[in-house]
Amino acid sequence: MEKMPYQDERDVTPMPSLMSSVTTTTTSDWQHGLPTLRGRQVVLRELRASDAAPLFALLTTEEVARFISPPPTSAEGFERFIAWTLRQRSAGTYACFAVTLRGFDTAIGIFQVRDTGSAFDSAEWGFAIGSAFWGTGVFQGAAELVLEFTFNTIGVHRLEARAAVLNGRGNGALQKMGAVQECVLRKSFEKDGRYLDQVLYAMIDVDWRRSRETMPTVPVQVH
Repeated sequence: MEKMPYQDERDVTPMPSLMSSVTTTTTSDWQHGLPTLRGRQVVLRELRASDAAPLFALLTTEEVARFISPPPTSAEGFERFIAWTLRQRSAGTYACFAVTLRGFDTAIGIFQVRDTGSAFDSAEWGFAIGSAFWGTGVFQGAAELVLEFTFNTIGVHRLEARAAVLNGRGNGALQKMGAVQECVLRKSFEKDGRYLDQVLYAMIDVDWRRSRETMPTVPVQVH
């Protein structure tokens, strides 16, 4: 999801108080609040207003923002983005998790899943992680949790992702998770005045479940 569905400059909706609207949930009804997903290294949870400043610091660096749509340009912009994610989640069209480390609740990245079909039967996912945490296993641990949530909780049948051909790290990450390259979308992504080719990847629910049968079981805690 290199082209983010949220655009800060077009968001004119008054921002509600996020501190009162985000609560810890113990239900699988994700539209009323995202569950907290716990892996061995990472914890994924609903975004909070307090995540705005660290996300602004981590996701606007040149190396992170190189192959994604321009992120919000201020902490206040990230606050508006967080409010937007909650509205979209409530509408049942989008889910966005903050990525944190176990024992360290500060957000270090995000994972997004958005509906692209009918009743979330097909979707697109994307991610951005602070560069200090690249190569540490954070991406893979978080991605496994998001895929589990996407296929088993939301019930997605087909999950797509796009990565610029020049984005070697992004392509490698998707391939590592079992995504299948289907085609190249020529000049499909505009970045800094240039149109870049993108690779379209897809994962199908039955293929993902079959791959899980041959992998060591990793306990996933949902709270």
